[in-house]
Amino acid sequence: MEISELFETAKNTENKIASINPNERIKETKGPCATINIHPQKTAQTIKGFGGAATESAGYVLSFLNEQKQQELANLYYGNKNSNKYSFVRTHMNSCDFSLGNWACVPQKDETLESFSMERTDKYITALLRKIYRGLTEQGKNCGTMVSTWSPPAWMKDNNNMNYGGHLLPEYREVWAKHFLKFFDELKKRGAQIDYVSIQNEPAATQTWDSCLWTAEKEGEFATVHLGPLLEKNGYSKTKILVWDHNRDFAWERFSASMKTKNADKYIAGIAYHWYSGDQFENIKKIAEYFPSKEIVFSEGCIEGGARNGKWFTGERYAHNIINDLNSGCSLWFDWNLFLDIEGGPNHVGNNCDAPILINTKTGEYTVQSSYYYIGHFSRFIKPGAIRIENSLLPCAVPSASDGQMGNTVECTTFKNPDGKIALVICNRNEEGVSYKIKCDSQQSNATLLCPSHAIQTILIDI
Repeated sequence: MEISELFETAKNTENKIASINPNERIKETKGPCATINIHPQKTAQTIKGFGGAATESAGYVLSFLNEQKQQELANLYYGNKNSNKYSFVRTHMNSCDFSLGNWACVPQKDETLESFSMERTDKYITALLRKIYRGLTEQGKNCGTMVSTWSPPAWMKDNNNMNYGGHLLPEYREVWAKHFLKFFDELKKRGAQIDYVSIQNEPAATQTWDSCLWTAEKEGEFATVHLGPLLEKNGYSKTKILVWDHNRDFAWERFSASMKTKNADKYIAGIAYHWYSGDQFENIKKIAEYFPSKEIVFSEGCIEGGARNGKWFTGERYAHNIINDLNSGCSLWFDWNLFLDIEGGPNHVGNNCDAPILINTKTGEYTVQSSYYYIGHFSRFIKPGAIRIENSLLPCAVPSASDGQMGNTVECTTFKNPDGKIALVICNRNEEGVSYKIKCDSQQSNATLLCPSHAIQTILIDI
């Protein structure tokens, strides 16, 4: 076993996914030392990739920059070898909270959908998507697209409002399915490859913004009776339908209920979920165990409460979630807004949040946040097609911790890339550095490595 490369991002340093000579992190110590045991023969899920969301708000704030700068920022995620190497993008059909207001592709009652328009979508969303697709096309790569919806047009709902929950009227189920198909056809004309679709974003939440309520049973029925067969007949049989698209807390309950629907195994490809209810990773592990053939997609997470310009904890929260999601069986991981302004918007109901890149729309300056670099430790080095391999972390005492124990302040995940290299990502959220050894079955590194305080490292290993 040989450590071939080491990359590091650390608080209060210039290291931002910096290539570090592994010898610089070797530490002679007689103090506490953790051991990371890697088990290459014990394999789990295959990674599809990583991505972020092209919302109307993201496209809007990017539009304040000149064309060259817009492409440069899109390329920070999807571009050259120095990008975060995203390979998927999520976007929305009709408006979401990160839109400039409520809008729909068919705003007035029209059961024929002949008035369907992409005018609003094209202005900021399509403009951003084209830059994303261009960044990958220039490398000879494709970008997968996931489509989600926050609300049908108001006229299709029982509350006649895109906000405040409500339900899709039963008589419009087939029309709503055709609306999805229409949107897919239009996106396809604009260069999109539609890989995933979720039936409803946060179907259990009555929000002050765009929202619509669905039970697990109704989601299952819509997938198997309406949307699935329609997509199958019209050239989208490879587009995977996901249900739930909400928090981890009820992920098992909702998914297992939807999967009881007749023909669910044929038409429901998997589950999408968010992080806003807390960890609850055990629910994701349970889904992976009981439904091993189904896709598990983390579709949205962000730091709420507005922009957190320059804060370090944001990156650490991402690392904690990504590590545990991957270790629980997740195969595709999406961040939320790619770009927001310095207030964390715009959001048409004031539900501002943070984003990895913040843009000052008045000056044209932008800030790359810690979250961007922390995500990059996964998305840059865990390649599409990588297979997760089991690891175990033998903890050590941590003098700087309040209880002297490591707890979950040091966490890691390991993958075997298609080129055979193992990518180990370790995150230390302690006030002091943590020493660790790497053991790969019977092979063990002779060196004791140091992960600095509030740092994340990616180690590439040849075995």
